[in-house]
Amino acid sequence: SILSNIFAGFYGVTFPQIDWLSMVYMVAYVPLILPATWLLDARGLRLTALLGAGLNALGAWLKCGSLARGRYALTLAAQAVCAVAQVFILGLPSRIASVWFGPTEVSTACAVAVLGNQLGTAIGFLLPPVLVPNTPNDVDLMAHNIGIMFYGTAIVSTLLFFLTGVVFEEKPKYPPSHSQAVLQTKLPEDYSYKQSIINLFKNVPFILLLISYGIMTGAFYSVSTLLNQMIVTHYEGEEVNAGRIGLTLVVAGMVGSIICGLWLDYTKTYKQTTLIVYILSFIGLLVFTFTLDLGYLIVVFVTGGVLGFFMTGYLPLGFEFAVEITYPESEGTSSGLLNASAQIFGIIFTLVQGKLTTDYSPRAGNIFLCAWIFVGIILTALIKSDLRRHNVNSGIMNLDVKAVPVDSPVEPESTTLKIQSAL
Repeated sequence: SILSNIFAGFYGVTFPQIDWLSMVYMVAYVPLILPATWLLDARGLRLTALLGAGLNALGAWLKCGSLARGRYALTLAAQAVCAVAQVFILGLPSRIASVWFGPTEVSTACAVAVLGNQLGTAIGFLLPPVLVPNTPNDVDLMAHNIGIMFYGTAIVSTLLFFLTGVVFEEKPKYPPSHSQAVLQTKLPEDYSYKQSIINLFKNVPFILLLISYGIMTGAFYSVSTLLNQMIVTHYEGEEVNAGRIGLTLVVAGMVGSIICGLWLDYTKTYKQTTLIVYILSFIGLLVFTFTLDLGYLIVVFVTGGVLGFFMTGYLPLGFEFAVEITYPESEGTSSGLLNASAQIFGIIFTLVQGKLTTDYSPRAGNIFLCAWIFVGIILTALIKSDLRRHNVNSGIMNLDVKAVPVDSPVEPESTTLKIQSAL
């Protein structure tokens, strides 16, 4: 989508059709997230990671067959395969962090894993404008340049699939934390995926986080998808700089993610940090909106970087906060539902912001997002911070470790006895 004007011309389609090459990821995620999280719980990390990496490579190779005008449908189908792969990949960070890392490093580990996804997005902003310059008068050269990008992606994706098969292990020999040790004492027949889903939807703080996370991340998806159109509207012919601005936005977010992860591991102030980052994201989007048309690209680089630092830095915060307030439910399920919410809001925001940007101006579309992020601030402020996983790791046993409804009565004495016997 960072080359939306080039690909619209190459395939002979409209801008909304090009936007669907991005939105298909969001559409595929929503109906498939529950089967994917069930697979993660039932079959484990390794199989889920292999499926994600394998499908991503398959979609990349299919896309190599669409290097001609009139093959938009094939590119969209290939994107759909990659979109299915994403369903298996996006839920892994919080699960990997919990299974492999101790309480003093789990948030940082989650942030680093999320950073990998952001790195891919950063490369997606940086390389395409360099590899595929706008050559409207030479379609053959354009197809050749697109081929370099498509085949390069396919080769890298295939290499990653083989690396996943070679180095990815299910879990460490010994659990890295008390909370993981407790979970591993439960018998598989005691676990009910259906009951886990019910428990999550009865958890009011999680529902508030589900909506607020969806708003923030959906807004980021929308800004990323429409960035090319926003920049080119005010700075004609600056496709390469649009990609660089997108890169700046994501790289700043990568830094933000790591800092937020380190901060959470050090302070365990989940709600306070999440709320502050949310407010700063709102301020950042306001500044970005009202400075976009000043005529100075350097200003857009700076405001885009600040916006990315906070909006993308929020991603691991949401994952880790969800794990804390929903323990002992599966990390993959809670993060999967958060991502599903983000995809739903991302589809709605992209369609509405795209319409407002086309019919009125980029400012109108961005103000629409600002209004929603303000709603997200209010919802975040209402979340009750019940750090269940942290309490177990700290020896404060105030919940039953079995997957029971969150409003069920708990006997602290029996819980303590179970955990002591498990450890």
